[in-house]
Amino acid sequence: MARGSCVKNAWRNRSSKADFGYKIPASGPTGEIFDLNSADWQCYEDRMCESTHEGSNTPKMPNHIFQKVVSGSENLILASDPDREGEAIAWHIIEMLQQQGALHDNISVARVAFHEITEKSIKDALQTPREIDVNLVQAYLARRALDYLIGFNISPLLWRKLPGCQSAGRVQSAALALICDREMEIDEFKPQEYWTVEVQLKNKDLGSNKNVTFPAHLTHVDSKKLNQFSITSDTEAKYIQSNINSADFQVVSLKKSKTRRNPPTPYITSTLQQDAANKLHFTASHTMKLAQKLYEGVELSDGVAVGLITYIRTDGFHVGISLISDEAVANVRSLIIERYGQDFASQSAPKYFKKVKNAQEAHEAIRPTDICKLPSMLTGILDEESLKLYTLIWSRTVSCQMEPAVIEQIHLDIGNADESIILRSSSSMVVFPGFRAVSTDIVAEAVEDKDSDELNPDKTFEVLNSLKVAVFAFPIAGDPLHVVQADPTQHHTQPPPRYSEASLVKKLEELGIGRPSTYASTIKVLRDRNYVTVKSRVLSPEFRGRMVSAFLSHHFSEVTDYSFTADMETELDNVSAGVTEWKGLLRDYWTRFKSYCERTSNVHIHQVEKMLEKKFGDFLFASFSDQSRVCPSCMEGTLIFKVSRFGAGYFIGCDQHPRCKYIAKTLYGTEEEEDASLPNTRVEEPKLLGVTSGSNEKVLLKTGPYGFYVQLGEDRKSYIPKRASVSHVKDVDSITLEDALELLQYPLTLGNHPNDGQPIILKLARVGFCVRHRRTIASVPKSRRLIDSGSNGGRATDESQQCGQKGNMRMSLWLVEWTTLLTDDGLCGLNLMNMKPSDVTVEKALELLSGKDVRRSGRPKGKAKVEEVEAF
Repeated sequence: MARGSCVKNAWRNRSSKADFGYKIPASGPTGEIFDLNSADWQCYEDRMCESTHEGSNTPKMPNHIFQKVVSGSENLILASDPDREGEAIAWHIIEMLQQQGALHDNISVARVAFHEITEKSIKDALQTPREIDVNLVQAYLARRALDYLIGFNISPLLWRKLPGCQSAGRVQSAALALICDREMEIDEFKPQEYWTVEVQLKNKDLGSNKNVTFPAHLTHVDSKKLNQFSITSDTEAKYIQSNINSADFQVVSLKKSKTRRNPPTPYITSTLQQDAANKLHFTASHTMKLAQKLYEGVELSDGVAVGLITYIRTDGFHVGISLISDEAVANVRSLIIERYGQDFASQSAPKYFKKVKNAQEAHEAIRPTDICKLPSMLTGILDEESLKLYTLIWSRTVSCQMEPAVIEQIHLDIGNADESIILRSSSSMVVFPGFRAVSTDIVAEAVEDKDSDELNPDKTFEVLNSLKVAVFAFPIAGDPLHVVQADPTQHHTQPPPRYSEASLVKKLEELGIGRPSTYASTIKVLRDRNYVTVKSRVLSPEFRGRMVSAFLSHHFSEVTDYSFTADMETELDNVSAGVTEWKGLLRDYWTRFKSYCERTSNVHIHQVEKMLEKKFGDFLFASFSDQSRVCPSCMEGTLIFKVSRFGAGYFIGCDQHPRCKYIAKTLYGTEEEEDASLPNTRVEEPKLLGVTSGSNEKVLLKTGPYGFYVQLGEDRKSYIPKRASVSHVKDVDSITLEDALELLQYPLTLGNHPNDGQPIILKLARVGFCVRHRRTIASVPKSRRLIDSGSNGGRATDESQQCGQKGNMRMSLWLVEWTTLLTDDGLCGLNLMNMKPSDVTVEKALELLSGKDVRRSGRPKGKAKVEEVEAF
């Protein structure tokens, strides 16, 4: 009996090449076979659920390979991934084959799913085939349709209302709202001052070995327990410090206790991403890329390709399912007893239940396929990063089946004579390492564990444990203690931290937003759209992203609402369970969403500008000293936030435009941090360089969309002042009044061309000086390299130090002229001559214009037609 098998990924094919008696295609599909037709998906109420599908643009198996696999086969087995997407791919394959008429009546179609790519797992799955789960397919279709519904309606509105903002999605918008809301909390945060007092103490019995100092902190003053803001000034802190230094202390109470720290839960997709970010500094997308390689399989030293970990897109805590569960747990416990001892294995296999909102319990936790493949055995087979990730998964899987760690804690209260001042010292020591023994295992040394340091005995614990406590009933005095040092320390409350990739994934998981498999791609989209940037592993929202989030929150409140997005995930889970009908779900959502789209499409761009200015006014105008925001150019208008009608820019300009074209600040959606080591190249407001001696006109240094420039006179109605660009100057603060006046004399007419009488003009362009006659432009040479083929042996020498170097501005106002010389040995050389721009004459300009290095500008005018006359 011939059988055909179709798997999702090419590496899965390589890893499942064992001889099972089935025809396996050389390469399987690596993406969706069909996707929603982006052109045909028009979200109108009358055909809401009549979306058509088209061939996916993602790489996939060619159709003729499907037909070849099916031809002559009696059974077709579909073995795509065990999730909604995998179920949809299997369904898509059947749909495509039915459309092509490739499925004959005698062929049997079955769906199998396995969570690890090993021979045993695949054989077990083949023994239990099933039908395609239509509910999972419908849940997938509903999710994709919902994403299209939002994306293809909001994104065009963003393009029109906020130029440069490219897209908005269902999960993407909620994640962006989290990041931007946290940034708003940071902006609004007001720090508060508070003080703490740390004390170093030691035993007064200098003859003993107990004179090691140990730390304590102040908890009570005047017999009152302190809170965070009990000490709020330097004066109070120093007064308390003096009281502590003058007092005698003794141990007044000692409390010991033992706590049990339970082992961590096995990895699911989100927790794997979090731990990889915190311990290995991997991004979420990089973690998933490495995990996919480990899941698909690697070729071992014996030449056999096998998957090293189970399926990676999961949010369930089960360590194995069905019979595999007992076998996996038994193997882990056997390894624990062998390597660590019977005491380290848990008395009974721990049961982990879901803590994630909307978790899919059918998914298994991420674990090694063979726990006996120690990380140290894969050195040289896996690359360094893959080995670190495998070690992380191996260590967590072993830990979750071990006994809790037992930690003994000690709390010591130290008081003065009347106990009006109380200090507390605490310490802990690991009595039984339990699961934490894995972190010190040599086979797991590829990953450093921060908690491993706590396994060393704490000297402070030994000191505290040896002290005697006062018993006032008998009376018995406690050990006298000497204050070595008392240090008051000033603190300020800190704003909530920005999200890292790990903390954002954790927050999305807590709120039930999206699926673990989408977190990495969601964060990547936010970065690719320039909505957020990663600085020191922290997600910082760009101003472009904050604008998008504010726009969506104002006009599409449901899209950015956390509870709505989480509730939608619950509804999609109900579709998977067959409780909710997916077309009705989309129809109900479209009824509400349609009104948002219609209302927002009628919003004028000026209303968007005012909304953004009101929300981000403090940020936009923080650099302006004048709180009244009066335009410094016309003195009549007010500075406002505006969206550029051309391109993707945003700026702060005068509201009297076009009468006043003043621009105070230009924004392009990014917040570029200035490097203190670089020259200052930012001018927020016009800088007055001085006034001319004759006309008393102001000479201003200003900035515009194309860089910095100097301007003669102020902006006035029906008057265009003369301007000259200074974008070639690196340090704009070095520009003086004389430099500006020298630049403002250009363009300068040198004279008329002898052939047509048209003027020849000397101009200062962005790239340097040039001469122009009509459409012909010739650049004035500005090289300062001298080629000497005589005494210098034909080498190029730098003559810039001999050209009267006087800073960036001075150098830019000198021109050079090249002349050919004949040296004594008959070789050609070049002589460098310095020349001021004022020395350029008509003759020299004509020489440049007749040279080879000229260019044409503008569009040539059409030549006059000449009537041809036949000559007789």
